[in-house]
Amino acid sequence: MIHKKVNLFQGLLHVSESFRVSEPFQAHYSCSFTIFAIMVSYDIENISRILGGRTEGKTNITIRNILTDSRTVTVPEVTLFFALKGHNHNGHDFISGLYQRGVRAYVVSEGNELHDDYPDAGFIMVEDTLQSLQQLAAHHRETYTCPVTAITGSNGKTIIKEWLYHCLADILPVTRSPKSYNSQIGVPLSLWLLDDQTRLGIFEAGISLPGEMNRLRQMIKPDIGIFTNIGEAHQENFLNIEQKIEEKLKLFYGCRYLVFCLDHHNIRSCIERSPELAGVELFRWSFTSKADLQITGTIRKKGTTNIKGIYDHKSIDVTIPFTDSASIENAIHCLAFLLLQKIDPDAIMSHMSSLPPVAMRLEQKSGINGCTIINDSYNSDITSLSIALDVLERQLQHKRKTLILSDIFQSGKKQVELYKTVAGLSAEKSITRIIGIGDAICEYRQFFTIPGRFYHTTDEFLYQFNPDDFQDECVLIKGSRHFRFEGISALLELKKNTTRLEINLSALVHNLNHFRSLLNPGTKIMVMVKALSYGSGRHEIAGVLQHQRVDYLGVAFADEGIVLRKAGITLPVMVMNPEPESFDLIIQYKLEPEIYNIKSLLSFNDAVIRNQETDFPVHIKIDTGMHRLGFVESEISVLSDTLKKCRNIRIRSVFSHLAGSDEEIFDNFTQQQIRSFGQLSERISDALGYPVIRHILNTSGIARFPEAQYEMVRLGIGLYGFINVNSDKLRNVSTLKSTILQIKSVKKGDTVGYSRMGKPKKDSRIAVIPVGYADGLNRKLSNGKGKFLVNGKLAPVVGNICMDMTMIDVTNIPVEEGDEVIIFGDDIPLIQMADELGTIPYEILTGISERVKRVYFHE
Repeated sequence: MIHKKVNLFQGLLHVSESFRVSEPFQAHYSCSFTIFAIMVSYDIENISRILGGRTEGKTNITIRNILTDSRTVTVPEVTLFFALKGHNHNGHDFISGLYQRGVRAYVVSEGNELHDDYPDAGFIMVEDTLQSLQQLAAHHRETYTCPVTAITGSNGKTIIKEWLYHCLADILPVTRSPKSYNSQIGVPLSLWLLDDQTRLGIFEAGISLPGEMNRLRQMIKPDIGIFTNIGEAHQENFLNIEQKIEEKLKLFYGCRYLVFCLDHHNIRSCIERSPELAGVELFRWSFTSKADLQITGTIRKKGTTNIKGIYDHKSIDVTIPFTDSASIENAIHCLAFLLLQKIDPDAIMSHMSSLPPVAMRLEQKSGINGCTIINDSYNSDITSLSIALDVLERQLQHKRKTLILSDIFQSGKKQVELYKTVAGLSAEKSITRIIGIGDAICEYRQFFTIPGRFYHTTDEFLYQFNPDDFQDECVLIKGSRHFRFEGISALLELKKNTTRLEINLSALVHNLNHFRSLLNPGTKIMVMVKALSYGSGRHEIAGVLQHQRVDYLGVAFADEGIVLRKAGITLPVMVMNPEPESFDLIIQYKLEPEIYNIKSLLSFNDAVIRNQETDFPVHIKIDTGMHRLGFVESEISVLSDTLKKCRNIRIRSVFSHLAGSDEEIFDNFTQQQIRSFGQLSERISDALGYPVIRHILNTSGIARFPEAQYEMVRLGIGLYGFINVNSDKLRNVSTLKSTILQIKSVKKGDTVGYSRMGKPKKDSRIAVIPVGYADGLNRKLSNGKGKFLVNGKLAPVVGNICMDMTMIDVTNIPVEEGDEVIIFGDDIPLIQMADELGTIPYEILTGISERVKRVYFHE
């Protein structure tokens, strides 16, 4: 059955007075639109009524912003903080700090008579702060009558949302989810962005557990739905794939329209048998079956894909600037949505031909003259600017911070108000210099109180560019695609080879939070960042961990800790292999050494006295069976007596190291180590006369021996997604990539590489990539043992791996020079390479050469 096509904007928006539509859409819309000024206003008193809460303190505080993360305050005087509670965090703990920063409005579920401690603040007392956040968002959504589109599925949600925004923002004001805000917290924060100017809302919805989608639906109440696809993400929490689909489909109960692909047979089946969706108008598209939109062909050529189809008995022909299968599917979902709204195919073709790469991640790279470059140059709006400025503010390795910003389009705000807000954000986030590009930002430059330069065009900036103007600073490049800021980033980024190790900081935080969820309340966590954070970087990882409020960092040598201190890391740092020659530097940079024998104890105590310090923290290492560094049982009495004499130091922790916590066959030995540690650490604590932190669990120990958490645990390789315990809840963090430099045709009988070891058995196409054993690629992967991923297919290594280059066989793979090669990553796990080499992921990660560029990004 082919369903009727309805003009969403005519059908769901009120029509009365002229709404100006910019080209190329003017010819395709004869209707006019009303912009209703609803003028929603909130204060403590009326929000309390909405939530059914009880007020304390001031009730007349005006509220414009809501906040759940105490680290991201922007305009404190009009901000309402929801004190959310999690397994290992409690938002109520941050009220005091927020009050000092000017926040005066709070939704809380703990405490009494709080206004006595915070006399200028107003509090709303509720039973559950997360439920109240969602309740307020649902009320705010109900206030606005504009149509709302909701997108769910395993992949593609953010890209489809951004591409629809690209296609529609010229015709009417669109409010959309920031980045990938699609969770139980992200959705209410997104809905809060609806305002008087919004004519269409587009929001993502994602779930990881049964029951979550009902809560999201009650907030979003979508009019139109898009179901992208279904995959294995979060499958561990569902009985089967059908249950997950059925849970996601709950988002569309009560929708008027639903767009989906018929070729996903399990999705189709669940929709067709769902009685709750019987009244929903379905818009189907398909490559193979009869549908509302029938795709008849796709032709990939030179970085573009031509998509041909039939809709309403007419031919459709659009070209998109992407060739991968995921982008093609995402684009067709957008095409189906736009056709459903009767937008003229010519207008669709114009906008889809310029679909932008979606900045799914905010990249951080090394720059010229010691700079760090944060590239977010695909789009610019006030919400994403605020998010990017939060990232910039956390770059403690530089004192100077520069913002390069273009004009902001389609903000829905008057330009005077918009640029006052931008100027306020820049000042709030401690930006030291603004470089503004565009006519509008030039016009309102007077609002910026920080030093700045302003240019009407990108070309004007590039013409006057002087690399010496950028020295040892962090630079955020934030611009609308219209301004083509990629030319600016190309000038500022440090030129290195194309081989790069990409570090997904969002995945890293996910893994950290997974291990936190395994801990008892109050258990501290030390994260090991030794050996360049397992090859991932120096201060960059430590900066993220500091922002995530871990309790301790651990390094191997003093110079690693000194690098962190110079980069602005203020967390306590334990040095696990301190050398006597470094003791003075350890004291100077406020690092905390491991003490493992009497000689090192006395020597460090002398250094503390020499530097006129008192109560300097140290950590005592006990050897319970690892037989590396540490005091053995027979030395504990002498240690205790000696510690009493070392009055200038204070024992911060006592710890030991498990030898086989990752292997079940050693469980008896591990339990023996834990018992021994408990006894010996108690003897030391009793001798000292004051409590100390105790820790023995490493990554595998956290997962397998929860009874031995004591006061702290140490997290290492698990942060990067590796653990020798079955766990599908960790995410890959590191991806090693390169590109194809050249493709050669090699005849059967010819040879490839040194010692003529590569011997193709047939005429072959051989690709050369610029990565070799000097970059950390193990030569044992030579001669077919190693395989890399190229355009979704595995390409075996041909011949011997060279110092700087490797050859791979791409005979049966459609590739071009310049195509990307993935050496390990999400789709070709590092653990597989480690198994091939008979080693562990640690060795491979820590062996990646420093000449390989590290690229850090946030999803």
